[in-house]
Amino acid sequence: MKKLCIYLVCCVFPGMVLAGPVNINTADATELSRELTGVGMSKARAIVEYREANGPFAAPEEILKVKGIGERVLSDNPHDIITAD
Repeated sequence: MKKLCIYLVCCVFPGMVLAGPVNINTADATELSRELTGVGMSKARAIVEYREANGPFAAPEEILKVKGIGERVLSDNPHDIITAD
């Protein structure tokens, strides 16, 4: 049973294992979609476009200003959205 659980975590849900903090001010769309739960390529591109048009995000909560990004993205990524190194 333990081996099955390890398999499921590593193979079926690899993003959960490999996901980590991502700087929303420097990451490209591919990195954003890979690292953030609930963010696909469309939302990731919207984050990059918003950042390019409006400048860097001062705090992780400012990601909510991006059209299509809601509270769920913030709550699903509490430690993975960063704005500084």
